[in-house]
Amino acid sequence: MVAELILVRHGQSLANVAFPAADAEELLETEVSGRDAEVPLTETGEAQAAALGSWLAALPEEHRPQVVITSPYTRARETWRIAAEASGLDFAEPVTDDRLVDRMMGDLELLTRAAVAQRFPDEAGRRAEAGEYNYAPPGGESFADIAVRLKSFLDDLHAEHPGKRVVVVAHDAVVLMMRAVIEQLSWDEVLAVEAEAGSVRNASITRFEGSPGHLVLDRYNVVDHLPPA
Repeated sequence: MVAELILVRHGQSLANVAFPAADAEELLETEVSGRDAEVPLTETGEAQAAALGSWLAALPEEHRPQVVITSPYTRARETWRIAAEASGLDFAEPVTDDRLVDRMMGDLELLTRAAVAQRFPDEAGRRAEAGEYNYAPPGGESFADIAVRLKSFLDDLHAEHPGKRVVVVAHDAVVLMMRAVIEQLSWDEVLAVEAEAGSVRNASITRFEGSPGHLVLDRYNVVDHLPPA
């Protein structure tokens, strides 16, 4: 098994700001265009990534990550690039893994709630019927699908990097469902985690420590290393 697994959500992205604002006003459009994979960080997100770098720099050498894997999405790759640069340390070259992408929303990608209701009026009923865990948007994936790809990722991670300290930079859905897979949580237990700890925060740190046979949660959704909002 890996010796340590640190999960980091990317810094604040343009979509993280634009969509809550648009949904609050029930707008059909936002300033975000293009593909979800290409959504950039905001200035705040860049500052959060730099703060992550300071946290990494403060780690004792024997606790610094030896393997770096990121989502291929711009916001995750940029979070690590800025963090590594800010740390001043010489980390291993990062690699990307497609199994770490954000939840794929298919035809609903980068649509506001109002736009979804207008263009896909049947989706609310489909979602309610399937349940949140099993609901997959048209052309997209469910949380159950995310769990499957993350189980595959973790199996390969342990096989390829036994005894190594690993950092993964990805997305809120990945961090949440990685915990579900590692701890074998039911969906009700996942919801309880969200109720207690809130949504996975930008540039937050979740850490698992390796022990014989399994990973043990050390901290979850921690942002003590970030500057005040």
